[in-house]
Amino acid sequence: MENDINKNTFLSRGCDKQPDISDINNNIYSYQCSKFPNYDWLKNIKIPSNKEPFDFIEIRFKNSRKEFFKYYPEMDLEVGDIVAVESSPGHDIGIISLTGESVRLQMKKKNIDSESEEIKKVYRRARISDIEKWIHSVELEDNIMFDSRKIASDLSLEMKINDVEYQGDGTKAIFYYTANERVDFRELIKVLADSFKIRIEMRQIGVRQEASRLGGIGSCGRELCCSTWLGDFKSVSTSSARTQQLSLNPQKLAGQCGKLKCCINFEQDNYLEALKEFPDDNTILNTKKGKAKLQKIDVLKKLLWYSYLDEESKTFVLSLKSAHKIINLNKNNKKPESLESFIKQPEKKIDFKSSVGQDDINRFNK
Repeated sequence: MENDINKNTFLSRGCDKQPDISDINNNIYSYQCSKFPNYDWLKNIKIPSNKEPFDFIEIRFKNSRKEFFKYYPEMDLEVGDIVAVESSPGHDIGIISLTGESVRLQMKKKNIDSESEEIKKVYRRARISDIEKWIHSVELEDNIMFDSRKIASDLSLEMKINDVEYQGDGTKAIFYYTANERVDFRELIKVLADSFKIRIEMRQIGVRQEASRLGGIGSCGRELCCSTWLGDFKSVSTSSARTQQLSLNPQKLAGQCGKLKCCINFEQDNYLEALKEFPDDNTILNTKKGKAKLQKIDVLKKLLWYSYLDEESKTFVLSLKSAHKIINLNKNNKKPESLESFIKQPEKKIDFKSSVGQDDINRFNK
């Protein structure tokens, strides 16, 4: 059980196993086994001979925390190397996740100035003593998280400590917490510092970040997007759900964080683009049989359901092309006979025939 906990803890740092103090540890970093993996698409493209290599690298720590550091090219660092980097105070231990021109693009994307003096430096490759101290610190995180929750409860603080991240040298720990209201945790910091003999940093996160750190399986059957690849959380509104004709059921629309699912935004642009072809919801179709109004639409199949004003219980399915045809006729002061002549014919279902002589699966219904 303890080995599984250690493996999962290092998995959140990009390692597929616990580092070995007697090994070089070149093969412990994996792209597929950790949260927020990345792949360097430019690694096989050589830079021009007259251009100096970019002297910044991306280093990942626990979960989604990644930072950029300056290094000297003579260090000859590669992706997967465990390095000691500048921290405040002391030093931290992380794993190189990206090098080269891809780092330049990432820094540009995140609006980080490479000339800024706030960017910290890489000290060296991690020594055996560094890795040994790092392993010992990481193994303490889960127990300290549970103990800190009990301490916060004893102090009657309305907050939840979600995660603990130890600094590589074991002198400092970051406590991530969520709270609905402002919390005075000054007394908590004193108790934690006295109990664990370390420097304490409290960092508040939102419920979406909490779900990202805890992880889980979504209603789609896959791992949560926020715990695998989604790092930028954009606001999700119920108007997006209405645009996509989704039922406004909080139990179906809410994710494990209790807020609207982030995936509602994924197809929103496609729906908005497709809806430009559809007529206005208030458009009335005039026929010789009577006037008809829109009841509902299927955006992806481009189908519209209309009903006569004097017979709303009966609907007729029209294709988008047919609806526009009637609208154009009305603009020219012409009326078709009825909606029935434009009804979208249902597609014929193809019966499944077994090629290996198996019986029909519906035979048990008789």
